[in-house]
Amino acid sequence: MNPTLHIFVSSVQKELEDERLIVQNLVNTDPFLSAHCVPVLYEFEPAAPLNAVDDCLQCLDGCNVYVLIVGAQYGTTIGELSITHAEYRRAKASGLPILAFIKGDRRASREEGAVKLLSEIDDDGLKYKRFGNVIELQKEVRSALVRLLEKQYSIVPTSDENKIAQQTIEATSPFESGNLDRVPWHELDLDLARQLIAAAEDRNPADVASEDILKGIALRGLVWREPDKGAYFATAAGMVLLANDPSAIFPQCRILADAYRGTEPDGAPRDHEDIRGPMPHVIERAIAFIDRNTRHPMRIVGLNRVRLDEYPVDGLREALVNAAAHRQYEDAGRKILLELFADRIVLSSPGLPPKPLTLASLRQGKYRPCSRNPVLAQCLSYFHRIEERGSGFRRMREQMLNHGLDQPLLSTEMGYFQVTFPGPGENIDRLRVPDRQLTVTPAIEAQLNERQRRILSYAIESGSVNTKWCIETLGVVRDTAYRDLSTLVGLGLLVRKGTGRSTRYVFKEQAPEDGIIR
Repeated sequence: MNPTLHIFVSSVQKELEDERLIVQNLVNTDPFLSAHCVPVLYEFEPAAPLNAVDDCLQCLDGCNVYVLIVGAQYGTTIGELSITHAEYRRAKASGLPILAFIKGDRRASREEGAVKLLSEIDDDGLKYKRFGNVIELQKEVRSALVRLLEKQYSIVPTSDENKIAQQTIEATSPFESGNLDRVPWHELDLDLARQLIAAAEDRNPADVASEDILKGIALRGLVWREPDKGAYFATAAGMVLLANDPSAIFPQCRILADAYRGTEPDGAPRDHEDIRGPMPHVIERAIAFIDRNTRHPMRIVGLNRVRLDEYPVDGLREALVNAAAHRQYEDAGRKILLELFADRIVLSSPGLPPKPLTLASLRQGKYRPCSRNPVLAQCLSYFHRIEERGSGFRRMREQMLNHGLDQPLLSTEMGYFQVTFPGPGENIDRLRVPDRQLTVTPAIEAQLNERQRRILSYAIESGSVNTKWCIETLGVVRDTAYRDLSTLVGLGLLVRKGTGRSTRYVFKEQAPEDGIIR
């Protein structure tokens, strides 16, 4: 059984809040580290300062690894030592593995207490790494944790996991870890937060208690604690995912959707929507926009009457999640564009693919994934049930081909990354019926007698059937007709409507699949 190491992250909170959050996000989103490690940041500081130290040290006692980040400041002192210094001594006395990271070189100006802490580290003979920015910090922290897991547990990452980590660290945008004190955590959509925690931890949302919500979203880098005020606020990622209207602070957090009558844009689209809100809801509203502006032919397949979608919904949702998760949020002047034409759908996301991704590698499906916004990518994958890290474009291609359409086209235009879904055009008959939309599977059909097959076929063609039709058409008595209809209801094929003589039986069509968000 693989171990789960609790990694205690220690630093002066006020000075190094960005670094703390970056380390937390790294451990949570790295494909190798997240399988073996859980970050622990002591943020719930009691009112009494002395209790803060005791509780903090007790929290440290329950951890397996101590990560120390030292900057210029020493932090609040309780007695002779700062809380960070006390944590270091407790970890040392407990014999925990200590991984230390120092911001800046030896010439950096530091408070007297910080200088003493560094001198103590030197006297203890502890090896440490220096870093100048958060990219270097992530690389050093990951390298140290990987070495520790290999040394203590003989667990090593694959070459692919190492490559993915390297590329993601280098591509990571500082946007999502930004700490702003604009939106208090309790003003976020807490029902949506509960859904996120439930999906991430494979729990029933009803089992996620109210007191678990703050802890759950803090663990995932969606809120941060402002040390002076002692209050929790949404990070930039938290606002994008959970704020009621992220565009009030980040105007780029919107999807502009237009549906045109022809094959080229014009000044009077037949439908238009400026979609705002928490990003999981925005994605589902974009899917609804596509649904109401595309065709849905009915198809009779055996004993099934199926409502088809003009485009595969799962492929479109995957593209929308990718656009929201991987766009360049620093570009505040541009939004995600969703354009529906008579012959195609075009989704445009601000920003080109981060290096080393290229259009050629994406088109060929030969690439290792990396994310500009790994926290957003991970959280959106929980909401929309998107798995298999890095295989999104391959899945979109398969979904389009399985739907009877041509594969998506990837391109760039004026700083946008574009995914174009070619439609069926006038040849709507080329659309294929997904197997999961067949209500009457071969296994169910095998259970039906000839009368029941005829009843079901008539209900599919006409929309409903009643007892009188069965008696007159099939030449059976009322009890037989009732038994046949009841069997079809029991199999979930017909739904009974009305009472008495007005009773009719309606074919139960397969409802279209949708996302997790209601």
